Amino acid sequence: MIDRRATLLAFAASGAAVAGLAASSLAAGWRARAAEAEEGKTFPLVKSDDEWRRLLPSEQYRVLRGHGTEPSGSSPLDREKRAGTFHCAGCDQALFASGDKFESGTGWPSFTRPLDGAVGKRVDRSFFMTRTEVHCANCGGHLGHVFEDGPPPTGLRYCMNGIAMTFKPAANGPA
Repeated sequence: MIDRRATLLAFAASGAAVAGLAASSLAAGWRARAAEAEEGKTFPLVKSDDEWRRLLPSEQYRVLRGHGTEPSGSSPLDREKRAGTFHCAGCDQALFASGDKFESGTGWPSFTRPLDGAVGKRVDRSFFMTRTEVHCANCGGHLGHVFEDGPPPTGLRYCMNGIAMTFKPAANGPA
């Protein structure tokens, strides 16, 4: 026999989960628009929202354009050990050198510093906290956040969403 109370609680929990997902999706869109308005900046590469939606797979769009975060441990780039360069998945701008990558234990690719002029920063006040958001300096795509708990020489941890980047291995020998 089905327990009526357990069934009602299960339906209520399901409804709350759906409402939470919808609110999260709406909040991501609001955060993206608010960040763009706060920034008041245009980037060298500009595309319409429709163009970005056509260009990027849905999860990349959610992170790069909607300021989302991929699940910890979900990106193969966190485990990438080869020499090379990490690029923006939206515009192919070179962002980070593999020599600046380190194992942070967070489940996201982490770096001590970006390439010169490759990224921009802005204040992110989402989720009831203040953080420093990192975006591509060329297209404005959201990459992740930077924290002041990294190793020497910078003491910084650029904690990036792997889905927001691609990896290009270094050439093996002279060109």
